[in-house]
Amino acid sequence: MKKEIIVAGFGGQGILSLGKILAHAGLIEGKEVTWMPSYGPEQRGGTANVTVILSDDRISSPVLNTYDVVVILNQPSLERFESQVKPGGIIIYDGYGIHRPPTRKDVSIYRIDAMDVAIESGNSKVFNMMVLGGILKVCPIVKTESIIHSLKESLPERLHKLLPENEKAIHTGMEIIKKEE
Repeated sequence: MKKEIIVAGFGGQGILSLGKILAHAGLIEGKEVTWMPSYGPEQRGGTANVTVILSDDRISSPVLNTYDVVVILNQPSLERFESQVKPGGIIIYDGYGIHRPPTRKDVSIYRIDAMDVAIESGNSKVFNMMVLGGILKVCPIVKTESIIHSLKESLPERLHKLLPENEKAIHTGMEIIKKEE
């Protein structure tokens, strides 16, 4: 098993944290892992993406031109990465702010309205965990328990009170992701 994933959107959406938690969960499960963040000089609002590779075998390079799974969280990222999904791959996108959805016919396309649900719940901070839940539902590359364990290790102890809220967000993401026909 080998999955090459990129998550792309705006800085401040928790993209790098999402990737780090996913990569760490892979390590917990004994997988070979790479985590490669990329972001502009802006702290919030600029573009950001993270590439995560999880594999049972050694990974030859963290640099990729195509991906098995592309997770899109804004229109500029959709325009940049839609063409880089391997045929037969997966596109997951959040509909918030997307005015031209993906059009590829040779990939599976899933929509997750995580930002809308996060705003409705009054807690946009858990947006990235909803997206991660959606990823795990469509592509169960690591166990949810490993994600929860990784989240616990990633958060400072003073924020451990937020663990139940983040775990709930992961499960919500699994429930709200829908395949487009």
